[in-house]
Amino acid sequence: MSVKKSAKLDLLVRVRYSNPLPPPPCPPKLLDIPTNPMRYARPEFLDAVAGELPLPMIVDAECGMPLDLGHWESLWEDGADDSKINPDPHNLPPLDPKDAFLLADPSSSTFANGHQSGPATPASAPSIGSVTWLRKTEYLSRDNSQRFGVQEVKHVPTAIVDVSRNAQLAAVEASFKACNDDFSLETIRHPNNPRLTAVESYPVLPDADIWANQYDLFRFTERPGDRPNDVEDERLDCAILRPMRTEYDSFLAYYLTKDDSDALDMKQARASLQPYEVPEEQEETIFRFVRDYETVKVEQEVPNEFLLVLNDGDSEQDNDDPFGEHIKPPPREKAAYYKNIERKMLLKKKRQNAYEQYDDKWEVIRVKYAPMSKEEEEERQDALAEVADPMYLFNRDADGEVEVDDTTGAAPPINSQSIF
Repeated sequence: MSVKKSAKLDLLVRVRYSNPLPPPPCPPKLLDIPTNPMRYARPEFLDAVAGELPLPMIVDAECGMPLDLGHWESLWEDGADDSKINPDPHNLPPLDPKDAFLLADPSSSTFANGHQSGPATPASAPSIGSVTWLRKTEYLSRDNSQRFGVQEVKHVPTAIVDVSRNAQLAAVEASFKACNDDFSLETIRHPNNPRLTAVESYPVLPDADIWANQYDLFRFTERPGDRPNDVEDERLDCAILRPMRTEYDSFLAYYLTKDDSDALDMKQARASLQPYEVPEEQEETIFRFVRDYETVKVEQEVPNEFLLVLNDGDSEQDNDDPFGEHIKPPPREKAAYYKNIERKMLLKKKRQNAYEQYDDKWEVIRVKYAPMSKEEEEERQDALAEVADPMYLFNRDADGEVEVDDTTGAAPPINSQSIF
């Protein structure tokens, strides 16, 4: 006879990760837990409460301080009364009693428990401007030495500012006095090398001939084309960058002519024509696809780079056309003509992807001159009006749009004869 012996197995669980509970924040009854009461006085004690409590603040676009400029007529009309903006210092308007405390000297008063007390003494509480626990220790000695010094209150007389149109024009004309009256090349020195002196000066003027065009600056990480750096490449002066787009990316396709002779013929034909002139008989120039480039960095606004052309002045003989084929513009005066650069781009070679689908890829581009459309001509004239029309700013509203005459439904004409 066999007897089965049953044994009870206990479940043993080992503690692998210890997670001790922190001590309670306040000692409960009949339990003595050492707690430092000074931790309640720390600033970070209420950080969690302050973060969970939303502040009922409703701030509008004017930050609670609306300013209506329509109340001052002197800002918009010539000869209007500007006494509200520039009051008479001998006959000031009455001060609101609620704003009287703003004229008090902060160094002559202290605040204790939220209430203003009498004048400050060296033994009294620190003033608002010298709270020790808000300052670094290296500044305390300097602040204490300045605090007990006698400070003389200086009253600066209020200057009356004339905002009339004639006063503004006089201020603009006075700013050119240093360049017109007291200008001398011998007194100009280089800021870094005093031994360098100026030899000639040019007035800086906008280039009205190319102002309607938009110029971008492209920089390549490597030299484009298939020639080494020590070999001259005439094709780089007339390359084509065509924007391309796929489903997930956008890049630029780069095109060059096959030979240097095609590029030289195109540049020679372009130099022999007047701006925006279309020849009657012309041959097409063929550009072939080279490779794709992706943009690494794009700067939309370039405020410190310009196209600058130094012109020593044209004579009447330089502008004469012996054959009478073209109507040339009047001679240009001696000046440095500039045009701003719209964008800057840094390009690098794009990795070839055989599975990438192009929307519209061209292997060959055939270039010929074509006349400008009506929309392109209007856009060019609108861009040129910025330097050709003296009333350009007066014909635009605050957003830069052209103001249209209500009676005729057309914009004011552009005066293309005067250039400033």
